[in-house]
Amino acid sequence: MTHAVLLGDSVFDNGAYVRGSPDVVRQLRALLPGGRATLLAVDGAVLVDVPRQLAGLPEDATHLVVSAGGNDALRASGVLEGPARSMPEALDRLAAAQDHFRAEYRAMLDSVLACGHPTAICTIYDPRYPDPVRRRLAATALAILNDVVTREAAARSLTLLDLRVLCGEDADFANPIEPSVQGGEKITAAIAAFLRDEHRQARSIISARP
Repeated sequence: MTHAVLLGDSVFDNGAYVRGSPDVVRQLRALLPGGRATLLAVDGAVLVDVPRQLAGLPEDATHLVVSAGGNDALRASGVLEGPARSMPEALDRLAAAQDHFRAEYRAMLDSVLACGHPTAICTIYDPRYPDPVRRRLAATALAILNDVVTREAAARSLTLLDLRVLCGEDADFANPIEPSVQGGEKITAAIAAFLRDEHRQARSIISARP
């Protein structure tokens, strides 16, 4: 029996933002007749919290799905607001933020993969800030962090769920940084596609189609 476990942050633990409508874990359970889904992700969690979430891993877990790093990006967002005397200086600050993110992301993945279960990881989606300038700057900065995620997926032969593409409409968001019911439907359809065939080669899933 398939038993998927969701790790990470409020991309999965979005119950507080959908006002009584089905949250991500409930939506996933509806797509797994005869299967199970457990939510260990916690709203507000950062990368270093994910290994602690694994302490609650059910013994019969079969698959892991991780969406983490968005809150780490928020913590590092001050790099976009500080003054820079030159483009090289600004890029150097972004590179330093990427180096820090890479180290913590790799450590998180080491802990997750040590469990020995088929695993999918998610990119950080682009926030839907009302201010178009802030939205564009955030998406540009996140591309630098998402480069870490996509490279780690390739290096470790993991399935990648690209939330930037999956959640490509404003209606996919309950607020600028949390998924709505519509967004949850897209995310869980992609997770279900990952779960359907654990024997296929790892790939990027950027739509709900199998």
